[in-house]
Amino acid sequence: MLRLIIGIAAGYVLGSKAGRARYEQISASARAVAGSPVTRKLVMVSRQKLSEKLSTQPKLEPMEPLDERTTVMVPHDQLRRR
Repeated sequence: MLRLIIGIAAGYVLGSKAGRARYEQISASARAVAGSPVTRKLVMVSRQKLSEKLSTQPKLEPMEPLDERTTVMVPHDQLRRR
């Protein structure tokens, strides 16, 4: 979806008859959106969630600690249900 929006925006900019002023306006808006802390946070969170979904590593869940310095971890799908 993002690629489609970028493609439409690029097509408009390249095909626009409005001239350089409109190009500068669109370019400045795109830079403002891309540089926004909110946008960066959204991209970071989205990448993290996607990474977690696509991960081939099993999710590990802590079991009861052996002592105060040692905790056993097992894959989530191998936990015994009580």
